Amino acid sequence: MTEKMNGATALINTLADCGVDFCIANPGTSEMHLVQALDAVPRMRSVLALFEGVCTGAADGIGRMTGKPAATLLHLGPGLANGIANLHNARRSNAPMINLIGNHPHYHIGFDAPLTSNIDTLARNFSCWIHSSPTSETLARDGADAYTACLRQSTGSTGQIASLIMGADATWGESPGPAKPNPVPQRARVSEQAVKTVAKVLSNSLGTALLLENQATEQPALEAASRIAAKTGCRLLNSTFPARVDGGPGRVAVERLPYFPEQILSTLEGTKQLILVGGEIPASFFAYPGIPGQLVPEGCNVTRLSAIEEDSIDALQHLAERLDVKDQAVQYFEQDEVARPTGEINGKTTIQSLAATLPEEVIVCSDSGAGNAAYFHCQNTARNSWLSLTGGAIGQGGPCATGAALACPDRPVLALLGDGGAAYTLQCLWTQAREGLNVTTVIFANNSYNILNVEYARLEAENMGEIAASLFDLGNPKLDWVSLAQGFGVPGAKADTTEQLCDLLQNSYLTPGPFLIQVGG
Repeated sequence: MTEKMNGATALINTLADCGVDFCIANPGTSEMHLVQALDAVPRMRSVLALFEGVCTGAADGIGRMTGKPAATLLHLGPGLANGIANLHNARRSNAPMINLIGNHPHYHIGFDAPLTSNIDTLARNFSCWIHSSPTSETLARDGADAYTACLRQSTGSTGQIASLIMGADATWGESPGPAKPNPVPQRARVSEQAVKTVAKVLSNSLGTALLLENQATEQPALEAASRIAAKTGCRLLNSTFPARVDGGPGRVAVERLPYFPEQILSTLEGTKQLILVGGEIPASFFAYPGIPGQLVPEGCNVTRLSAIEEDSIDALQHLAERLDVKDQAVQYFEQDEVARPTGEINGKTTIQSLAATLPEEVIVCSDSGAGNAAYFHCQNTARNSWLSLTGGAIGQGGPCATGAALACPDRPVLALLGDGGAAYTLQCLWTQAREGLNVTTVIFANNSYNILNVEYARLEAENMGEIAASLFDLGNPKLDWVSLAQGFGVPGAKADTTEQLCDLLQNSYLTPGPFLIQVGG
């Protein structure tokens, strides 16, 4: 006789059978049967976060590092709303993710209880798939469909996030049992005509560049692109904030576009043919007076090899075959030792300290200007995976590092955070301490939303007054990051010299568990 099972247990078993290894949770009353199901299915690791923005950011990190979705468990509309900023970033990173969002039972929604809200409207902003009417009989099958949906690459910037909104009655009602996983979706291949067209452009044109994004940043794609570049002389470029790039010595060398639009236009100067592989025409992060929004040099033609939902690896390999580049050498980043700096801490010596002490196979998560700048100086020192702030919503770096450490416990993780962004989601430190995660967090404490001072001037907003300046100021009062970390159970220290910074970094990589380093402030 088969033991009876409720909808929640059938759902969690189904997701585990599909391959979901983690549930990052901040549950409430409506999700109690899902909590009970997680207890009954320990093969899915349950991780508690104190804030939903940590749940969604950590799931983003897991998705980027494994290519598989983590589940989040969120409490009705307000819980989902707390996680939306990092869901926006995850949408832009194309990280697969499944949101399990609790709701009132169907019969209770009409009473307009205090937590009642239009969850579908909230979820629509970042979801490629939404289902909000499950029953206990269908909930497991809906879970299997959610898993399939988040592995199917959507078009444009739709992302790969599936949101399953569950009335509590669907979780506590009787279920026929787990659902069988669906076949894993496959990417479409590009047309032969697209390969022919790009091959002709590369063979006949000088001043050509391949802009490699999304799947085209994976090493097999980059290796094919590097051989193509060796034969045709084209440049290889990544976007400013790729979701994940594996770099360092022995990995394919590729340029990354800078941040400000005039810098991008300067980098692309002389480019006559821009070939898009897995992405779109570069666009300025913000609009500025007198500067174009799409950043293509005048007279430059744009050709597409593959769209985001197509198989860019296969496309580049077919292009390489057509151009007969098998005898061409791949250009890799070379090893170059960086000396440990001495003396005063400033922007240059901080980045040099990071590069000089970088451990092998480190995962770097950054949502700061200094962290992004460090990328260029670390590619000749140690192999790394670099996870960028894809959507511009700060508060992503710490949670993403938490997820990366959960996904890859055998690799060191380095979070490079501005003090403004870190203040959004510092609760991630508590989860790192609870789970014993090997995350080194570096806080660049300049006591300011410093990028806003730069943007204020760029937008020709003159004569910054006392009120305007105060809105960018984090120094009144100053944040004591070491004390804050200790309050969440994470040891930390402040570096006042570069010698101290290098020693703290090196020791943190050698010591199990999380550690925080405050630089400046």
